[in-house]
Amino acid sequence: MPILVLAEHDNAELKPATLNAIAAATRIGGEVHVLVAGHGARGVAEQASTVIGVSKVLLADDLALVHQLPEVLSPLIVETVNGGYSHLLAAATSAGKSLLPRVAALLDVAQISDILSVESVDTFTRPIYAGNAIATVQSPDPIKVITVRTTAFEVVASKGGSATVEAIGGNRVNNGTSKFVDQQLTKSERPELTAARVVVSGGRGMGSGDNFTLLEALSDKLGAAVGASRAAVDAGFVPNDYQVGQTGKIVAPELYIAVGISGAIQHLAGMKDSKVIVAINKDEEAPIFQVSDYGLVADLFKAVPEMVEAL
Repeated sequence: MPILVLAEHDNAELKPATLNAIAAATRIGGEVHVLVAGHGARGVAEQASTVIGVSKVLLADDLALVHQLPEVLSPLIVETVNGGYSHLLAAATSAGKSLLPRVAALLDVAQISDILSVESVDTFTRPIYAGNAIATVQSPDPIKVITVRTTAFEVVASKGGSATVEAIGGNRVNNGTSKFVDQQLTKSERPELTAARVVVSGGRGMGSGDNFTLLEALSDKLGAAVGASRAAVDAGFVPNDYQVGQTGKIVAPELYIAVGISGAIQHLAGMKDSKVIVAINKDEEAPIFQVSDYGLVADLFKAVPEMVEAL
């Protein structure tokens, strides 16, 4: 039976994380279909149709789906998957983590979260204990509901495919359990945190949100995204969408610079797959130095401006 991948998008652009989920789907084997659910999302469906490895795109376009509320999307996805799919995959982003548990519950199956590899059609690996151990999980369920850790799978090519686009659906009515009120988006010319080649993150050692201007100056020099530890977010230094870690965003850039971050296990779980890790901390006993490739024991308020000047 074919595999269904849920497309993540904003009704205008296909999000890169979807390409990682498609890559995982191709490892399972069989036909890969992509579900695009939204409003005015025909362009997204056409983008998905050119992705290598995709054989069909299902487009559910309805005004009720414009904000892609999980309560509205879940019944649609269940109906679609019950039409003859063996697997349902989505990227392990905030959207995927919110939606797929609801779908798994409605299907009465166990979700497999954050997979790192595909061992066979029913067997996968996933991190446990904040990434300190890797579990091999085999699912006997007739439909496998899976979220994919994007950093574990290289994106597939977004051009070169020629999948067909098929309209599906009908009116979707919200059951009243939730409604869209407003959204506040952070606008930045810097790259998206999960897709950046370089990430500069700050921790509690930054002292205040105002001091993050030091990291912004460094990130501008490097063309980097700015991240933060949970401690910095909880202290109100920066918004939640900066958070890197087990309960934040998982990143694996070519270069990760950790400034004033002690290295709690929850933070390490979100960035330890980075190709090169540089740590700056005045405490030479900080756990972050155990995973870093390069460590600088120094006062960040002196070291970071010196780096900016040198660059």
